[in-house]
Amino acid sequence: MAEILDKVPRSPQQIKDEQDASVASSLKKIRNKFVVMSGKGGVGKTSTSVNLAIALADKGFDVGIMDVDLHGPDVPRMLGLTGMPDVNRNRKLDPIRFSEKLAAISMESFLPQRDDAVIWRGPLKFSAIRQFIADVEWGDLDFLIIDSPPGTGDEPLTVAQQIPDAKAVIVTTPQEVALADVRKSINFCRTVKLEIFGLVENMSGLNCPHCGELIDLFGAGGGDRTAREMNIPFLGRVPIDPRMVACGDTGVSFQSTYPDSAVTKAFRAIADQMAKSKGAD
Repeated sequence: MAEILDKVPRSPQQIKDEQDASVASSLKKIRNKFVVMSGKGGVGKTSTSVNLAIALADKGFDVGIMDVDLHGPDVPRMLGLTGMPDVNRNRKLDPIRFSEKLAAISMESFLPQRDDAVIWRGPLKFSAIRQFIADVEWGDLDFLIIDSPPGTGDEPLTVAQQIPDAKAVIVTTPQEVALADVRKSINFCRTVKLEIFGLVENMSGLNCPHCGELIDLFGAGGGDRTAREMNIPFLGRVPIDPRMVACGDTGVSFQSTYPDSAVTKAFRAIADQMAKSKGAD
């Protein structure tokens, strides 16, 4: 019977209605959704997404990462994930597992070569993000972390429209050029009615490996000041640690490798605040 039904022509409206139902069903099983955004590139948005997901998974939560940075997907590399997602008996994709508690889906997993360019306009990106929600077997999750590309374009707008109960974690660095762009992200969230969970100041100082003195490479205090001025919560500062680069490039968990580092403590503290949000008790 199923094979016969599969051959029955369906109208575009029927297909859309079915996908709408699948999107709603998938999201209903996810208790908390956070979209990690940045006003500009180069502020460490993906490393923030990955490390927050790892910190939450280490606390025992079931976590998924949805990488909607379609043109520059880096989540699989940072988690050391390879291969394509499997199709299960429900004809849905199983996200690729990093650990028992953490799995991810990303456009990179579908590219013939990792360095292939994704040359898409808005409608294709909208469709892909819908499929990442509807056609992936996320199951029951405590948290879905959505890694969004820089700026206020198609991808974050689609997330805001398709996942109306998502909360934004906005990432910045301390210098003014990044803060100017992050204020645009804050105003974007307010315009599209996307709740802002808070602001993270990444790359916030470097402890000299020789003398231990804190060096403010990109200035200091800009994130905290901007959060106060824009009346949003300030979630904390994440310092620079050169060892993060090696871990990200090799797909190794920084937090597992350096559990006592200032970076690990910072991400765990932010994850604690996320865990206290509604539905994660």
